[in-house]
Order: sequence, then structure tokens, then C-alpha cells
Amino acid sequence: MKKFLCFLCVSMLVVSCKKNDKIVKDAEEIPLTIEVDRYDKAFFESKPQDLPKLKAKYPDFFPSGIDEKYLAEKMVHPMWRQLYQEVEKRYSNFDAQKTDIEKLFKYIKYYYPETKTPKVITVIQDMDPDYKVIYSRDKNVLIISLELYLGKDHKFYEYPNYQKKTFEPTQMLPDIVESFSHYIVKPPSERDFLSQMVYAGKQMYLKDVLLPETSEEDKICYTTEELKWCDDNDVEVWKYFVEENMLYSTSSKLTQNFIAPGPFSKFGMDNDKDTPARIGVWFGWQIVRSFMENNNVPVQKLMLMDAKEIFQKSKFKPTK
Repeated sequence: MKKFLCFLCVSMLVVSCKKNDKIVKDAEEIPLTIEVDRYDKAFFESKPQDLPKLKAKYPDFFPSGIDEKYLAEKMVHPMWRQLYQEVEKRYSNFDAQKTDIEKLFKYIKYYYPETKTPKVITVIQDMDPDYKVIYSRDKNVLIISLELYLGKDHKFYEYPNYQKKTFEPTQMLPDIVESFSHYIVKPPSERDFLSQMVYAGKQMYLKDVLLPETSEEDKICYTTEELKWCDDNDVEVWKYFVEENMLYSTSSKLTQNFIAPGPFSKFGMDNDKDTPARIGVWFGWQIVRSFMENNNVPVQKLMLMDAKEIFQKSKFKPTK
């Protein structure tokens, strides 16, 4: 019996690997070319008197009411000029990033063939972490704020450490997927904590399928130590969620404590600072992964399913 079960597991693993190999082959053979427009270069290599020309070429960056005097000053201000120079040091040649984005959109087209290939526009905006990447399906553009991908230790970043680590260049592709996911992943219809976790878990699983070569750490923006903490403490944390009746609670505090970005997860205990932030996102990810391992459901259908159905059919159970 043990020999049979071992043979069955190996056979399933071989089938899974062959399936994944076929997906990789089929996806990466999709013909696709990304056009990159370097608005950051166009802006900072222009002079204030060239603003009318820029406005004619890039009308979306000149909405009504914008202070063109501010833009003219931005072009020549020493601090903005220095920031542009720092961006140029890292991204003067954007070819490697262009190749990576093309590969990503090949996978997107594999799973969502109706998706149009967007135009990529690189910018230097106002260092707002909420707008690192903007994907617009309506306008068919992907806007990337390069000033927010200079590396967590860059001298220009005056942010908390938990935010600065999201400014690594390796976060660019996961950020693109997250922005794309807003068009794909159905928002939760209920406000309970479980629904919020599973929604975040779907977004993470989308990174699994669209970024197969990206590390676990980069997908969730964790260190290796933080991932290990989750693996080592999953039983205790899950038991805490269940015993405290949190799963079906609609308290907004749970989202703030366990899903929203922050320096750590907030259990209200003395050792909270030793925990990774967004532990609810990690659990949602494991629930969705468990569901997909135990159910034959296309990715497209998964993204539209109800959180409670996913949880009930996931057979999720902490592993330790």
C-alpha cells in the first residue's frame, strides 16, 4: 500500500511538472512586444519653454487645473534634477525591465487572451508609495514611477523601513500584477476577515501563475526569515484566529492589524515586533493554494469565486 501511494504521488508530481512545462512553453511563445515611452527622460531633458510641446505629446499628464508653473520649476529644481540623475544611474537602459514586462504580459495573455498589450510609460512623480504602478485597462497604459524602485537603502527615501523594502527593483513585477489584479480578482462581497484574507490570497496566487520565476519572498515582499516565521508559527497563529472568533468577524481592526501594510502584525502581545506584517495575506495565500491543489478549477474561475466556498473546499490546515 505504501509503495502504491508513493508511486501515485510521484506520478501526480510528474504530471504536474509536465503541465507546468507546457504552460511555460505555450505562454512564452506568444508573440508580443512592449512599447516603452520614457516620459521621465522627455520631461527632465526638456526646458521650461518646451512645456507646450510636452503638453501636446502627453496630454494625460497635463490635466485641466494643473499648475504649469510648478512643472516648470520641477524641471530645473536641484533636488528633482538630482533624483532624475539617480533614476538614470539605475534605469538609463530599461531593456532588461522591458524584457521582463513582456514575459509577464505573455503569461497574462495566456490566461486572459483578451488583454491588450499596454504601452509602458515611465515617470518620475511625487514619490507617493500608493502610486508606484498604475495599470489602466481603459487607456491601455502601464505607468511606472521609477523613483520608487531605487532600492530600500537609497538616500532619498525618508520612509519607515517596512515601506522602504517595497522600493526594491524586484518589486516592480509583483506591483504590476497587483495593479492588474484589480481588473481580474472579484472584490469580496462580504466584510468579514476571512473574505479579506481570501481576496488577498487570490491576488497572491495570481502572482504564482503570472510570475513563475519570481521568488516567494519577492511575491509577498517578505525576507526569508519572515517566511520561515510564518511556516514555523502557522499552527499557533491559525489557532489564535479561530479561538478568538476572528474568521467571520467584520471588525475593520482585523484588516488593519493583519492585512494592511505595517511594520509587524498586531496581536496585542509583547512579542508583536517579532512577527511579519500582513500575516493575514500569507494565510489567504495558503488557503487559495490549498484550494487549487485540491480542486480542478481554472484560474479565471478562481478569481471570481466566493471566499467561503474557496475556504470550505480548500481543505486548508496548517502544516506544523
